[in-house]
Amino acid sequence: MSNTRNTQESQDSQKSQTSENARKPTDNAADRPSPMEVLRQARGQLAELTGMTAESVSSFEQTDQGWALEVEVLELERVPDTMSLMASYQVELDAQGQLTGYRRVRRYERGRSDPRRTGGH
Repeated sequence: MSNTRNTQESQDSQKSQTSENARKPTDNAADRPSPMEVLRQARGQLAELTGMTAESVSSFEQTDQGWALEVEVLELERVPDTMSLMASYQVELDAQGQLTGYRRVRRYERGRSDPRRTGGH
């Protein structure tokens, strides 16, 4: 009989703890999306707004206001593929991963690399 009473007390204690946890305010950090979720959201939102395919993310950092990314986008597909026109977009998102702004910062042909800068210039 005591085992039954102990089991009931244990269940009541667990229920009490569960209801207390449900009443606690949520932590803001827990509300923030993971970095991978932010990357997916940024690529999807930019593609939806521009109508162009986001191919990769070349820069990604968390800021005080949310997130800052640089996304590589296919702007004009050409044959051969190395002649396709690409662009880099600077993308800003809020802490929840919603796009707050973007701008194109560079256009280039896929097959061309950036010129090397010597002497830190």
